[in-house]
Amino acid sequence: MKVCREFYFDAAHHLENYEGECEKLHGHTYKLEVVVEGDIKKDGMVMDFSDLKKAVEEKIIKELDHSNLNDFFDNPTAEKIAEWIHAQLEKEIPVHSTRLWEGVGKWVEIEKSTTSD
Repeated sequence: MKVCREFYFDAAHHLENYEGECEKLHGHTYKLEVVVEGDIKKDGMVMDFSDLKKAVEEKIIKELDHSNLNDFFDNPTAEKIAEWIHAQLEKEIPVHSTRLWEGVGKWVEIEKSTTSD
């Protein structure tokens, strides 16, 4: 079974070696969907929503919210950010997939079998 929770954070970035508006510093409100997968445990849950919230807020939101993403990533594309988020969460929770929305109408998704080391 899969369980999902949404999170939001605001951050700025610019894309290096890119020709167009995104080469300039700009910001987004990111929406992050985190899906965990597992069996229903004795408590009737795959994972408590509050435990999921705590893990994501401590490992991801606390780090990235209201930051300049270029301080964390070389050329912070949505793909690189999503990959990093997924890798961080895999260390803590049974994450199945992460979907990162960069504003409205644009997203990238990564599933556990597609992470690179």
